[in-house]
Amino acid sequence: MKLERILQNQGFGSRRQCRQLVELGEVRIGGEIVDNPGAEIATAGLVFEVEGEAWTYREKTYLALYKPSGYECSHEPKHHRGVYSLLPHQLVARNVQSVGRLDVDTTGLLLFSDDGAFIHNLSSPKKHVPKIYRAELAEDGSETLIQRLLAGVDLIDEPLPVPALTARLLAPRTLEMSVDLGKYHVVKRMIAAAGNHVEQLHRSGFGGLSLGEGCLAGLAEGEWVYLEAADLQQLHPAA
Repeated sequence: MKLERILQNQGFGSRRQCRQLVELGEVRIGGEIVDNPGAEIATAGLVFEVEGEAWTYREKTYLALYKPSGYECSHEPKHHRGVYSLLPHQLVARNVQSVGRLDVDTTGLLLFSDDGAFIHNLSSPKKHVPKIYRAELAEDGSETLIQRLLAGVDLIDEPLPVPALTARLLAPRTLEMSVDLGKYHVVKRMIAAAGNHVEQLHRSGFGGLSLGEGCLAGLAEGEWVYLEAADLQQLHPAA
């Protein structure tokens, strides 16, 4: 692939902007400046530098972000900062999209990609990909609350009761539960329907990926990492 096309494909600007980067000597491959925008470069395993920063060529990109509170999952946020401001502009230029959304005040694991099929597969209710949440409750939890969530609660926009996949109390007012439904405010609504209320919500896991483990170990709020092939395999733990 031509070098200028590679840069454009990886989010470094328009074809003209990428050509200028090359002609100005801002692109290196193997430590050597490549100043020919039309140079044919093999993309397999390609690592290149742009303005001194190293990048790996990725046909599609997959990311995991530890979302802080106070960020909207929107490219055009209205009342708070946008979660896309936490990502490098090159990735935003590639049109990465979040896999579902987290509320402004919800923290935790949020995935992104520019692979439409990947996003659809993880978002589809037919795939039953579990998401794990930790909820801080307004009142002490109880065994009755757990049993109601596991049995299924009635939600206005759902024809059948919606059950939690798992539910357990970690502390009197700390509930961990998993669901495979990605509807609006679903965890908050389920807990309200079961007789309690959420004061703070955190998503700790998505599929087989969990914050604090594996590739996400040590990830702090506001930080992100690339997901590699082995990490993507974990997203479907039953596969």
